[in-house]
Amino acid sequence: MSSKAALTAVSRPSPDFTNRAYWAGTIKMALSRFFVLQVLHDGPTHGYDIARAVERTTNGCCSPSEGALYPTLREFEQGGYVTSEAEVVSGRERKVYTLTDKGREAFKVGLGAWMDATKALTETGLAAEARRKSQDSCKC
Repeated sequence: MSSKAALTAVSRPSPDFTNRAYWAGTIKMALSRFFVLQVLHDGPTHGYDIARAVERTTNGCCSPSEGALYPTLREFEQGGYVTSEAEVVSGRERKVYTLTDKGREAFKVGLGAWMDATKALTETGLAAEARRKSQDSCKC
């Protein structure tokens, strides 16, 4: 027998695709990233204000936590989508993030992609509603 322990796969439970919370979480993760770009498209700001602006803009649908926001901002900065500069406010140092030209382009591309998805979802919803109404009216 080998001295190395055998590795066993850890099985994860399958997501419950009938649970609205699953879909809401998946959508919020992707939308939050987009709305961070949108907030910075409006002008430079620091992390706390970005999170609050995303929350306001989305009427509370997306409310990025610090644990999600700052890694996203770091990733955007490493990719050249934002720059940051330290600033002292009320005796505290904090970073102010600014969208770059590449970040503005990413926002425009993201907006187009979300608009396409929104159109497809709207059309799918209308078609599903029409099928439901058709099935309800046909009492065969």
